[in-house]
Amino acid sequence: MSAITASMVAELRAKTDAPMMECKKALTEAAGDMERAEELLRVKLGSKAGKAASRITAEGVVSAFVDGRLGAMVEVNCETDFVSKNDSFLAFSKACAELVAKHNPADVAALSALPYEQDSFGPTLEDVRKGLIGKIGENVAIRRFKRYADGGKLANYLHGTRIGVMVEFEGDETAAKDVAMHVAAMKPVSLASSDVPTALIDKERSIASQKAEEDAEKARAEGKAPQSAEIVAKRVEGSVQKYLKEVSLFNQAFVKNDKQTVEAMLKAANTQVKGFVLYVVGEGIEKKVDDFAAEVAAQVAAAKGA
Repeated sequence: MSAITASMVAELRAKTDAPMMECKKALTEAAGDMERAEELLRVKLGSKAGKAASRITAEGVVSAFVDGRLGAMVEVNCETDFVSKNDSFLAFSKACAELVAKHNPADVAALSALPYEQDSFGPTLEDVRKGLIGKIGENVAIRRFKRYADGGKLANYLHGTRIGVMVEFEGDETAAKDVAMHVAAMKPVSLASSDVPTALIDKERSIASQKAEEDAEKARAEGKAPQSAEIVAKRVEGSVQKYLKEVSLFNQAFVKNDKQTVEAMLKAANTQVKGFVLYVVGEGIEKKVDDFAAEVAAQVAAAKGA
């Protein structure tokens, strides 16, 4: 089993808001597997352990371009928050969104090959990217993009430069803009419960099952009879259904009026949302966490051996 370092404990605590000792115990039980440790904390601490799970470590910006029913959103990454505010970096990111919308590249490689000049660099977007790396002194990477064309109307919302939402809709523009702001705040994973990815449902069912088993073991330890298999199954399914409502856009309580769902708000506004894309800068990217103490110790050991 790999050693559980202080930096690993700190990383898990930042992701989950769980107490430090609980993070260490979870990492030890998970043999250093960060994802499994998060799951163990969810089982033990419930939703408290998921409050900070969306904290992001990688830097960069989300940029959007909309021209009528043509639009695109792109995430461009860099290494530090300082560079994410650099004018050249921001101009490059905005250009990426416009190029995606107007030229419909198949992937990042195709986007990078498109003609573009900036800051005396070119003639392609890739040449500009490489030039900016040398000029700024940090790596710059185009991570992902989403394009909309010839479909519904588009509404977009940028929360600063770190969260971006684009909504495809028909109907009232104000209602669609409200939905975009709602998505940025509540971060649904799908339009409806039926669209939630199977992998996410299976994970939630596994967590609920593990929680039920832990409760049963606790009851037995206290000399009480555990709940029947039928009741446990209902509990697990109830947890899954609650989760589906929490992460599907139409079932969520509308942020501007929690007395109605987003679906009810849209119906009242005679508006249909066909789809949305949500980008959070660095989401899912693990930023390297340096174990400074270990690094110093290694250097001292190397010096002694020299």
